[in-house]
Amino acid sequence: MTKEPIEVLDDLADQVADEFEAYRQPDEFKDVSLVIENSDEEHPTLIVHVDREDAEALADRIDAFLREHGARTEWERHSAMDVRVLATVD
Repeated sequence: MTKEPIEVLDDLADQVADEFEAYRQPDEFKDVSLVIENSDEEHPTLIVHVDREDAEALADRIDAFLREHGARTEWERHSAMDVRVLATVD
């Protein structure tokens, strides 16, 4: 049985959370936040928001991790400290 895209993205979000746990401390401001946008149920998107000094370097690492795990990615750059990596799967 093939997983639905939302299930794949949910699993991928868990993997990102584990891999980049150091940037997601529960009692501090999170440098990396994860959201799954599923308003379009057929094409949900995992949004990884990086909000820190030199966000692009960390976003590069996250992008590479997502691609290694089969996601297609694109970026939204709002400033040097505010980058979003958008991931989708088939």
